Amino acid sequence: MRARVGLGFDVHPFTDDPARPLVLGGVPIDGPGLDGHSDADVVVHAVADAVLGAAALDDLGTLFPASDERYLGASSIGLLAEVAGRVVAARLWIVNVDVVVAAERPVLAPHVRAMVENIGRALHPAREPMGDGLHVSVKPKRAEGLGAIGRAEGIAAWAVALLESG
Repeated sequence: MRARVGLGFDVHPFTDDPARPLVLGGVPIDGPGLDGHSDADVVVHAVADAVLGAAALDDLGTLFPASDERYLGASSIGLLAEVAGRVVAARLWIVNVDVVVAAERPVLAPHVRAMVENIGRALHPAREPMGDGLHVSVKPKRAEGLGAIGRAEGIAAWAVALLESG
């Protein structure tokens, strides 16, 4: 077996649009939404780029460009499921994904389990075929008032993914 590691990062500012929902890890959360072409789900965007990087595939913005109106308001969880299909086509599987999401607000701990389940479900087709399956971890953190994230100007996420081929 050969292991491959990918790293993903995404950040979006909060929007002033009161109609824009906040979606993180595919979970609608009370609070101001994030500005972006799709649903601006920074957690899923970071996961997708980590998985795509490990698979040596194009990044999320290249595959699903903001210049393409088909992706306006698109569900990032739906795009992540498409990413999983590309991983399967590349004859790889995902062993684990680990995410850190930095947000001063809202409080994310009550939503972690649902985020893990959503990400795991979207990536399920690319799980390890004969082993323990796919492991997903999401850890919310605060910036403790430092920088743009600490001033609650937006939310950032980092993800790492381990893929294997056999």
